[in-house]
Amino acid sequence: MRLGAVLLGGLMLAGAGPAAADDPAAGRKVANMCRTCHGLDGLAQIPIAPNIGGEPEEYLEAQLMAFKTGAREHEMMSVVAAGLSAQQISDVAAWYASHSASARLPEGVSESDAPAACVSCHGADGIAEFPDAPNLAGEVNIYIDTQLKAFRSGKRVHDIMSDIAAEMSDEEIRAVADWYGAVTLEIEMSE
Repeated sequence: MRLGAVLLGGLMLAGAGPAAADDPAAGRKVANMCRTCHGLDGLAQIPIAPNIGGEPEEYLEAQLMAFKTGAREHEMMSVVAAGLSAQQISDVAAWYASHSASARLPEGVSESDAPAACVSCHGADGIAEFPDAPNLAGEVNIYIDTQLKAFRSGKRVHDIMSDIAAEMSDEEIRAVADWYGAVTLEIEMSE
């Protein structure tokens, strides 16, 4: 964690920190390398990839910078992000954030049935309430299950999520994953 902060600080001092301006049109070009897993519209094409269309720009940029600096690791994303400049990261985050995401709960369920520990940040329908929280709507349940278990085990570290996941049983994790996995996500791509 400390090494990641040192590397990120060094990148910022070297002028490779988050760019001052972003360009969704330039980000669309960068997104061509993302489309195999995440789709050009940000709707995941494979179950192990998250939906990223309509995610908050701040969240997307922070995650890509974490992969770039090694603060977060993934066999594919670490390699992809390492090859991107800070400007490209800002641009592609702006591209995917420019889409609008909406969600619809399945018939017969109520927002009051949503996982209580999740709704204040991720919403009952899985659309994030804060710019630094991801949308969970329509994610494949195994993806959410895997991420929560990574927070619980310490493979992923987050100020809030690590503590929440540490208290969750496998059954509670699966219930959260199933809840958000059953939500219908719609992404409207920007022009």
